[in-house]
Amino acid sequence: MKNDLTDRLMNFAVAIIKMSRKLDNSIENRIIKNQLIKAATSAGANYEESQGASSTPDFINKVKISLKEMRESNYWLNILGQTVNPSDRPSDLDDLIGESEQLKKILGAICRKKTGKINNNTL
Repeated sequence: MKNDLTDRLMNFAVAIIKMSRKLDNSIENRIIKNQLIKAATSAGANYEESQGASSTPDFINKVKISLKEMRESNYWLNILGQTVNPSDRPSDLDDLIGESEQLKKILGAICRKKTGKINNNTL
């Protein structure tokens, strides 16, 4: 079965790597790129792990980690949005900020829905 969220997270991580190649290699950008790539790829990897979770609590834990990593990705993207010179701004930066916002909402909704089911004993 194809999972659209898995695909979106993979595409997001790949787009982050490609966008980071467009940024100059100043000391600041190297640090931000490193943190951003680690967070973006971890978000997808943890969601992928959740698909093989051994239990609902395990699933929720892995999705929560994915959400935390996506929140961090969004943070670093916003830092770039405020610090990159307009003439050096990658054209896809705003789209990636928007996608990270959407992915945060989706992952958060999954956590809320699954946590609610556990709390209501409706599993």
